[in-house]
Amino acid sequence: MRFPRLFSFFTPCIKQVASIAGVVALMALTSCTQERVTGEISDEQLFLFRGSDRVEQLLQEMPLEDKVGEMTQLTLDMFCVGEPYNLEEPHRLDSLKVRLALAGARVGSVLNCGGHAYPPPQWQALISEIQKESMDAKGLPVLYGVDAIHGATYTSGAALGPQQIALAATWDTALVRHLAEATAQEVFHSGIPWNFSPVLDLGRDPRWPRFWETFGEDVKLTGDMGEAMVRGYQEGPAQVAATLKHYLGYSTPWSGKDRTPAYVPERQLREIFLPPFRQSVEAGAMSVMVNSGEMNGIPTHVNRFALTDLLRGELGFEGVALTDWEDIKYLVSRHKVAATHKEAIKMAIEAGIDMSMVPQDLEFPKLLQALVAEGAISEERIDLSVRRILTMKEKLGLLDEGGHQMPDLLSESEREGLAGPATRAALECITVLKNEGQQAESSDRSLLPLEGTGTIFVTGPTAHSLNALNGGWSGTWQGTDTLYNNPGRLTAVEAMQAQFGASRIDFNGVSGMEFSAREIRDVAQRIKRTRPQVAVLFLGEMPYTEVVGNIGDLRLPDNQLDLVRAVAQTGVPVVGVFIEGRPRTFSQVEPLMDAVVMAYLPGEFGGPAIAQVLSGSFNPCGRLPFTWPKEASSHVTYDRKHTENVHSDFSMNAFQPQYEFGHGLSYSPVVTKSMRLVNGDQVALGDVLEVEVVLENTGHMNSVEVIMLYSQDRVASITPSVDKLRAYKRVAVDAGATSTITLNVSSTELGFVGPSMDYLVEPGRFGLRVKEQITEFELTNK
Repeated sequence: MRFPRLFSFFTPCIKQVASIAGVVALMALTSCTQERVTGEISDEQLFLFRGSDRVEQLLQEMPLEDKVGEMTQLTLDMFCVGEPYNLEEPHRLDSLKVRLALAGARVGSVLNCGGHAYPPPQWQALISEIQKESMDAKGLPVLYGVDAIHGATYTSGAALGPQQIALAATWDTALVRHLAEATAQEVFHSGIPWNFSPVLDLGRDPRWPRFWETFGEDVKLTGDMGEAMVRGYQEGPAQVAATLKHYLGYSTPWSGKDRTPAYVPERQLREIFLPPFRQSVEAGAMSVMVNSGEMNGIPTHVNRFALTDLLRGELGFEGVALTDWEDIKYLVSRHKVAATHKEAIKMAIEAGIDMSMVPQDLEFPKLLQALVAEGAISEERIDLSVRRILTMKEKLGLLDEGGHQMPDLLSESEREGLAGPATRAALECITVLKNEGQQAESSDRSLLPLEGTGTIFVTGPTAHSLNALNGGWSGTWQGTDTLYNNPGRLTAVEAMQAQFGASRIDFNGVSGMEFSAREIRDVAQRIKRTRPQVAVLFLGEMPYTEVVGNIGDLRLPDNQLDLVRAVAQTGVPVVGVFIEGRPRTFSQVEPLMDAVVMAYLPGEFGGPAIAQVLSGSFNPCGRLPFTWPKEASSHVTYDRKHTENVHSDFSMNAFQPQYEFGHGLSYSPVVTKSMRLVNGDQVALGDVLEVEVVLENTGHMNSVEVIMLYSQDRVASITPSVDKLRAYKRVAVDAGATSTITLNVSSTELGFVGPSMDYLVEPGRFGLRVKEQITEFELTNK
C-alpha cells in the first residue's frame, strides 16, 4: 500500500529576486556534507549512501536475521524478572529473556528503565550484562537509549534541571549547552550512549500537554536552543547521540490533545515547523524520533514525503529514524491505515523508518524477515537502515575494541560539580511578569523583592511539592512518585524558610490540587487573624506528560481562582507564583494580584531559585518564550498576521494577551534608549544589517537584559507577520550604566516561504524594532 504525496514539489533555495540573494541563501541551506536532493526520492538514490569500510564489511557478513534484529528496539522490561509494568524489585535481568532477545531475536537496541530511576552502579550492572550477552551472541553491542530530557531523568542522584520551556526562558544558549554537556556525562557514565532529546516541536498551542517539553513558540529561539543542546550532547566531554523529536508537525493538533490529528499546510510546515530540525541536522544530530500523530490524515510513520523526500533529500539527514513507542502497531489499532501488523511494518519501512521502538514483543523482526523473504521489501532496503544504525554505533565508539564496556563511574564530587548548570538555569529562568502594589514596611512602589521583617504567609497546591517543580520525566515517566525524588532537594516553601528564616514563614498548606472550599475559608480566616506582610500563593499544575496531561479547559482550576479571590479580599498584598508547564489563563483574578511570577518547571533547584528571586538576592532575568493568553480560547502567537489585530469594534487592538512573548521584569529596569541601523536607510540584498542599540540601567542593581530584534515586512506576496524575531542577545548592564550593543542580521534571513513554496527575500520596505524603538529601511537589489 502506498500513500499519495502529502505536499507538492519544493526547491530549497532562495528565489533570485535579487542577483546575490539566491546564491547566499542557497549556500546557507546546503551546508551539510550530503548534497541535497529535491522532489520525490527513489530507493535507488538512497542506496548511494555508504558507510565506512568497517561498516560495509560488517554489513556484508551479517545474515538477514541479524539485520532485522538491528532494526528492533525493546524496552528493558523485556529483559527483566517479572512482567512489563510489573517487574520484581529490585529490577534484575532474567537470563532466559536476555538470551531469547539477543541470541534468539538478535535484537540490536534497548531503551529506558523498568519504570523508575536507577543509581549508576545498577545501570552499569544491567547494561554490561546485556552487552556481554550481545557480544557473545552476535559479536555486536546493543545501542542503548534513554529519555534524559532535563538532566539524567532516570539516573538517581543526577541533577534535574529546568524543563525545556523553562530553559527557553533563560534565552541563554551557552548555558543550555553546558547543561546538555552535564546531562551527557551522567548518561554516558551510566553506560548509555544514546539520548532521546531534544524536543524541537514548537509550543504554539498551550493546550497541548507536551507544551512544556518545547522551547516555546518561536522558530529562531527553538532552533538555537535545539542546536545548543545537540552540540552539548555530542561534542562535550562525554559524547552521547542526540535525538531530534518529534519529527514532524507533532505539536499542533487541532484539538490541543496529544496524538490527535494535525492539519498543517505545506507553507506553514516549511516556514515554522521544519527549520529547527534543519538547524540541528546541520549541527550533526545522529537520530530523529518520529511524530506519533498524523498530518493531514497521514500518520507520520507512513509519510514518505516527510521521512524520505524532506528528511533525507532536502535536509540531507544520514542518521537513524526511530519510531516512537509502539507506533507501527498503532497504524493498525489507532490510525486504521493498515489491516495487519505485517502490512503496517511494510508501510513504515517503505516510508523511511530505520528502527522500530517495538517495544514489548518479538513480532517485528520475524515479520520483517518474512517480508524480505516474500520479496515485499528488498534486502537492499534493509541494508540501508542497518548501515545507518551501524554507522551511528561506530560514531559512538561502540564498534571499537572494548567500546561496549562500561566507563568509570563518576565520583560524588564530580556529580555534585555537574549540578552547576542546572542550578544556574533554575535562577535564570524565573520570570517576573507583574510587580505593582506596595509593601506595608517599605516605601518602595513595587511589592517585589520582599523586604522587611514581617510574616510571609505561604499557601497553594504547588508550595510543598518537589514533584511539581520537576514536572514529568523525573524519576518516573509521569514524575509523580515521590519515592524517586533526589533526597535533600527543597520544595518552594522549604526554600523560603531557608531563605527568609523559618520564623518569618507562616505555611498553611492545602490538600493537593483538589482542595476544598472549606480549606479556602480556613486560609482566609488565618490571614485575617495574623495579618501577615504579604501572602505568596503557589499555583499551577502537578506533573503530567503526554495523553495524561490532556485538558478540556486552559483556564486555571476554579478552586485556585477562588483561593486568589479569598486571599485578596483580606487586603493583604498578594504574590502569585505559577509552577506549571503551560500558561493557564487567570484573567478573572490577575488584577487581584500585586505581583506575578512564572517559575515554569524549574527542576529540583527551583525552590531555592524562587526564594532568591522573591528575596531580591537574585535579580530576575527570565523572559517569556511564549505568548500567555488572556482567555482560554484566544491563544494567538506573537508572529500573528495583521488581520488577527482586528477587534470587534473595528480597531486594531484585538491582540491583548495576558503577557506578551519576550515579556519579563527585573528589579533594576534597563531602558532601551535608542536604536540605529548603521547601514543607513538603504540596504542591498545579501548585505548584513548592523543594528546598534543603546541600553541604560536606571536602577540600583546590576541587571541582565535580553535585547530582542524584530523585523516587519511592510508589503509581501504572502501576508506578512506583525513581527518576526531575527536576533537576540543577553547583556549584563551595571547599575546606572549605559551600554551600546550591536546585533547583526543577514538580509537573506528576512524572507519567507512564498506561494510556490520557494524561499523568497523580496526587496521593499522593512521595519526593525527593539521594544518601543523602531526604524525603517529599504531593501534593494544590488
